[in-house]
Amino acid sequence: MITYNEQTKTFRLDTANSTYCITVGQKGYLAHSYYGSKIGNDDISYLTRQMEYPFADSTTFREKLSLLDFLPQEYPTDGVGDFRKSALAITNSRGNNAVELKYKAYKITNACPSLNGLPCVFDKSNKAETLVITTQDNVLALEVELSYTVFADTDAIVRSAKIINKGDEPVFIKKAMSLSFDMDNDNYDAITLNGSWARERHIDRHPVHMGVLEACSIRGETSHQEHPFLAILEHKTDWNNGSVYGISFIYSGNFSALIQRNQFDSLRMMIGINPENFCWKLEQGTTFETPQAVLAYSNKGLNGMSHSFHNLYKNHLIRSPYKNKLRPILINNWEATYFNFDTQKLIDIAREAARDGIEMLVMDDGWFGKRSFDDSSLGDWFVNEEKLKGGLKPLVDEVNKLGMKFGIWFEPEMVSPDSDLFRAHPDWAIQIKDREPGMARAQYVLDITRKEVRNHIMNQVETILHSANIEYVKWDMNRQLCDIGSVDLPSDQTGEFFHRYVLALYSMQEQLITNFPNLLVENCSGGGARFDPGMFYYSPQIWCSDDTDAIERLSIQEGTALVYPLSTMGAHVSVCPNHACGRVTPFKTRGYVALSGTFGYELDITKLSPEERAMIPGQIALYKKFSPLIREGDYYKIASALENGEYDCWMSMSQDKKQALVTFVQLYNHPNYKTRMIKIPSLDADRLYKISWPDEDKEKFPSMKLTGATIMNAGIPVRRDWGDYQAQLIYIES
Repeated sequence: MITYNEQTKTFRLDTANSTYCITVGQKGYLAHSYYGSKIGNDDISYLTRQMEYPFADSTTFREKLSLLDFLPQEYPTDGVGDFRKSALAITNSRGNNAVELKYKAYKITNACPSLNGLPCVFDKSNKAETLVITTQDNVLALEVELSYTVFADTDAIVRSAKIINKGDEPVFIKKAMSLSFDMDNDNYDAITLNGSWARERHIDRHPVHMGVLEACSIRGETSHQEHPFLAILEHKTDWNNGSVYGISFIYSGNFSALIQRNQFDSLRMMIGINPENFCWKLEQGTTFETPQAVLAYSNKGLNGMSHSFHNLYKNHLIRSPYKNKLRPILINNWEATYFNFDTQKLIDIAREAARDGIEMLVMDDGWFGKRSFDDSSLGDWFVNEEKLKGGLKPLVDEVNKLGMKFGIWFEPEMVSPDSDLFRAHPDWAIQIKDREPGMARAQYVLDITRKEVRNHIMNQVETILHSANIEYVKWDMNRQLCDIGSVDLPSDQTGEFFHRYVLALYSMQEQLITNFPNLLVENCSGGGARFDPGMFYYSPQIWCSDDTDAIERLSIQEGTALVYPLSTMGAHVSVCPNHACGRVTPFKTRGYVALSGTFGYELDITKLSPEERAMIPGQIALYKKFSPLIREGDYYKIASALENGEYDCWMSMSQDKKQALVTFVQLYNHPNYKTRMIKIPSLDADRLYKISWPDEDKEKFPSMKLTGATIMNAGIPVRRDWGDYQAQLIYIES
């Protein structure tokens, strides 16, 4: 998959459907020469256009700045003549801001690189190859290793950089992006994923303009507001046709993803740790590793790009033993009770849930310390026995007797001012001396970069997990980071705090899953503020959003599924009017939307109407029947309510194209109007398929038999249901 042509000095990385090329150019600069659909084994070094600067090879090198400001660079640096955005910026002890990398050597291995303390892709089936290109700056005595990993089973390419100080004095890294490449503009649009709390990851598409377009976070987490992903695509590209380039970041903290269109109508895409508020002191003899980033190219539209990301994350990043298992169907008490519960209330919910086939009770916020509202007790991870008489074990044992598993909620990174922990250790909260720290949700953030803080919190968490048969943990984080200061960091290393915080978080979660290897972990951050690939390394699922309304979830889950597998999206059926937006939708529709996720319930089952209650066993049966297809199949977006304003439609299809589950959600009905015909992509044209509606009256919805060609090109009928927010499931099988 990876080759080097000594004559043309070109590295070539081939996936099943794409080619990526790097050329060692004039004066040893690394030039990005090609990325796109597969090409022939030709000398393509001309694509760098270096011939336009013939003086670059002369003794005087009179056009160095012209070359560097034009050259499509592979890893551009700061301060030496490329005036576009740089991927690497370094200051030495004298305050000079310049770094210039020249090619030194390379190696190709049949393995995935490992990163110290960071999530990283892995390969268990000899499907990976890695190219490492070593570059150097002789003035700074610095080496930078650029790593590229490709896999036989996905079109994604994984990149990272390692910076090694071989000098005799420290340097300061001001910026170290994980991925950068340049290419020609071709009337491209850009896609970012934007939003806010309870409306995360909405797709925003618009033409690429001159200058810089950036999606970023400086909140200490990837955030509700913007997302570590960016794509560019031809203006004509849709879900199934046209070229698209996507970049994604395997990291859970501050990030920057940008595209720059310059004076020559060229584009530069890059992604990495946000350089704002970042500065890393690299001592002599030490190394800094950037997190891994992923790029994916498809000439089969957005669905093709999604398949590359999904396959990589499912097969080469998620480690949990639950990855390929049917997840237990849970009921969470948060929207059912909020803080107002006791042992008997939870047992009542569990008893009724067990009767309908629900398999796990998750006890959410409010079980610890003196917690009766959100203004106390974070950090005091011991049982509130005023609510749970006799402690946790009697409750868990009773739930287990009902045939159900038990799960619990934690927020380990936080501390309440009104807590025993804060009264004993006020200096453990992140804060700047003599400045009043800001609160959000009446809580501070613990300085988990300090080992004693991490140890104290994890000891409490593990004591709780050992005290009863707990099989699931929801790890939450409900506020952003500010007032950055740590007593452990000297003044010339305060710019390291945000990254050290993320490394500390990863350390805590690694400890959790190492000591409790069979635990099902679901990450959460006020809903979806930490829905990023970095967390997949520690948990197979992440709570997608605190907004559980089925119609709001259409946009949220559409944007999420653009990059991430459906099996990673925490999705529950909740009550109406919905607690986030007040909308009323049919119980059936709520079930169908949650089915394209981890599936569960977020409600008080004892208060449901008889009609809604009667639907739960059927929803559970659908989940158990179709979960393997949804979890392991390829996702296709068919129609977007954001685009047409009328209906939403998506599909999970087995990779052998023998079966597919189509979900259709009608936003609005119109009287006296024709039946919709929905064209289903990517079937086998000559295969005969049976089409059925598995959750409908078979007399009203009789099955059909059509060839794949007819279904793809003419479509299948989807009748208009009476009323708004109606939904249908359509099963297609060979």
